[in-house]
Amino acid sequence: MAGSGPYKGLRSAETTVGVAIPIELGGKRSARVAVASAQVSRAELQAVIAAADIRVQVTQLYVEAIAAERRLATAREQARIAAEVLRGAGVRVQAGRASPLEQQRADVARINADANVERLTRLAEAARTNLSRRIGRPIYGTLDEGLLDRLPVATFGPIAQPLAQGTLALAAADADLAIADAGIRLARANRVPDINVGPALRRLEATNDTAAVFAISIPIPVFNNGRAAIAQATAERTQAEAVRRVTVLDVEQAITDAEAEAANAATSARAAAGPALAAAQEAARIARIGYREGKFGQLDLLDAERTLAETRGAAIDALANYQNARARLERLTAPAPDNRGN
Repeated sequence: MAGSGPYKGLRSAETTVGVAIPIELGGKRSARVAVASAQVSRAELQAVIAAADIRVQVTQLYVEAIAAERRLATAREQARIAAEVLRGAGVRVQAGRASPLEQQRADVARINADANVERLTRLAEAARTNLSRRIGRPIYGTLDEGLLDRLPVATFGPIAQPLAQGTLALAAADADLAIADAGIRLARANRVPDINVGPALRRLEATNDTAAVFAISIPIPVFNNGRAAIAQATAERTQAEAVRRVTVLDVEQAITDAEAEAANAATSARAAAGPALAAAQEAARIARIGYREGKFGQLDLLDAERTLAETRGAAIDALANYQNARARLERLTAPAPDNRGN
């Protein structure tokens, strides 16, 4: 065995059993708490961001469901008008006032109108299904169709300078920067060696005695002095700071674009759902009366009805576009939660 003389073999062996209690130096515990607190705040903020994203998705699906049902109602109205035109054409043909070709054209228009109703019925059902799936429960009854017609008062003038301060996107960038700052502090604290202290019992084999021992140990870092960890944490902090600067610019640009998009969508919606739609409805009304009285030809009537259908569709699309643009703008400008809990 190792050793010689009285230390040969296990005759003078010593057995020590003890407890080592580490005493952290350099503020390691407070640094770890700071990192954990920053990460918890970031996770809570991410939950708020996810809720805001879901709110936008639900709003857009709700708007699409309303628009789909309004398109279906418009298509049914056009199908009813097409059926009336077909009946009128049949009467004119039987009376010898029109050629059979006129009745054929009216029949084609009626078939296309019925097919459009069938197609839009499926789309309306799909829109309701998607909305129901997103909110996690079935939808019964009618939707708030008046939501589609809510437009802001027409205003003109320069768009206000957007500010990224207080938005969710900038709050997320600030939270990432706080995590990076806490990481640097922790990396610096880890460079300070800890002290291990603790009592122990030592048994002396030679005399069969037991002795109480109090141990103090201080590790000396030779190959790992913590510089690499600090360098990594500093680089991550630099990256987080750069991302924050870019986020400010991106958010302000996105808000500016969203405000312009919402304003333009509102302008288009007012025009399509207002004067343009009223003019198309009046033109179609005059064409129907003139066709019944023999003053207008069938092609004039079909053209007026087609223009009315296209104008109604454009009005619905414009109203839906404004509501979606408004929802996106509200998402971009949604305020970040107050960390103080207020």
